[in-house]
Amino acid sequence: MNTPLQLNTENLQEIASTSGVQIPAFNRADVAPGIVHFGVGGFHRAHQAMYLNELMNEGKALDWGIIGMGVMPSDVRMRDALASQDHLYTLTTKAPDGTLDQKIIGSIIDYVFAPEDPARAVATLAQDSIRIVSLTVTEGGYNIDPATEDFDHTNPRIVADREALQAGDTSTLQTFFGLITAALISRKESGSTPFTIMSCDNIQGNGDLAKRFFLAFAHSVSSELGEWVENNVAFPNSMVDRITPETTDGDRDDIKEIGYIDAWPVVSEDFTQWVLEDAFTQGRPAYEEVGVQVVSDVEPYELMKLRLLNASHQGLCYFGHLAGHHMVHDVMADTRFQDFLLAYMEREATPTLKELPGVDLDAYRRQLIARFGNAAVKDTVPRLCAESSDRIPKWLLPVVRENLAAGRDVTLSAAIVASWARYAEGTDEQGNPIKIVDRLSERVQENASGNRTDILSFIRDRGIFGDLVDAEPFTKAYSETLSSLHDRGAEATIDALLTQVTV
Repeated sequence: MNTPLQLNTENLQEIASTSGVQIPAFNRADVAPGIVHFGVGGFHRAHQAMYLNELMNEGKALDWGIIGMGVMPSDVRMRDALASQDHLYTLTTKAPDGTLDQKIIGSIIDYVFAPEDPARAVATLAQDSIRIVSLTVTEGGYNIDPATEDFDHTNPRIVADREALQAGDTSTLQTFFGLITAALISRKESGSTPFTIMSCDNIQGNGDLAKRFFLAFAHSVSSELGEWVENNVAFPNSMVDRITPETTDGDRDDIKEIGYIDAWPVVSEDFTQWVLEDAFTQGRPAYEEVGVQVVSDVEPYELMKLRLLNASHQGLCYFGHLAGHHMVHDVMADTRFQDFLLAYMEREATPTLKELPGVDLDAYRRQLIARFGNAAVKDTVPRLCAESSDRIPKWLLPVVRENLAAGRDVTLSAAIVASWARYAEGTDEQGNPIKIVDRLSERVQENASGNRTDILSFIRDRGIFGDLVDAEPFTKAYSETLSSLHDRGAEATIDALLTQVTV
């Protein structure tokens, strides 16, 4: 048996000839940096980096190469994995019928781990060739005060970065807010045009949020800087969509079986979507030529995705986990879950959406059900259950509030919240422990610990749920579902809910 090749530039041609995997059609030596990206994980590499690679394969955008940048200790693993293979990696997309498409992506050309040399990281960001700084740092990375939902100026790392910038010191910066702002200061002082800050996080109004928080930080450094950033830096909104599970050792083994070693491949579904507001300070790649929807207003598409796809993920994951499922496609193999999600999307989510000319919402909803059931992707239920305290308030509770205000039904939305409350108790219906992965894990578990003595215990946390505990139509539906989950379990509760909404 032949020894597998190491993925790197030198071995690309041999890898292509022996494995059949598509390799970059461009000479990577010709690629110059144009983007610095924070948060180089699976999603970025399956999505934004993929789109850019497609452009480069057409001989375009070769001056828009990506430099990855990390600030967290965990980012060292990605830095080392990519550096070991010349920043190349394999993207495998899996269709519902099991068809695979495999290609090696070459649009990332370097990676800087900022804590090793913050001043060098700032210099990288400040160089004139960098015209976009993009972000996939998750909602938890934006330094949001959970009580006020404003920028947390008291975070010790933020305080230290603010004081360092006020002293003109870039050598100790710790956060991407500090690093990016330091580079903007450099651009301001040199009279250069600032780069665009492009959030690609799964947050409604991600560009607006990034603008608000960067302005808050910049103003805290100096009012003059804050005004300059407000007047000169663009923060486009975007909507991003591609189901991308975490990479497993099995994914690495699959690559090894076709003849080469990839330290960190990426696997995703075959569906992808990116809707991007056309608002940039120094131009952008011609994304629209490779399928990106470049528009003047992203919000209607954001609402469609967040309230149909993302909220439905929460609708399946807690019920599914309680019933003992680990894989998303196993949940979706049960038609009652399909019917429940379709009912939620049609009855409660869709009425809250804005007009979407040319979009067939019925086809989109049914496409989501097919995507969730894609067994080839091997997406896990625990992945969807993680970080619920960030997800539910942004994706599902706006649906609840808009429907309550309009006098519409909230039965199924309330049921999803109740399923989270039951899940947060920390054991499934078989008595197995549930590991709660959430930045507020202790808080939500404490809230859930009172569920059986005070049925509203979980939703009394106004920092998460606001005044929903005072809304009788919501609390009634919520209480009925949580009691049913305790007494009858997830599957029987789903059956009862479907009977209730179809009568």
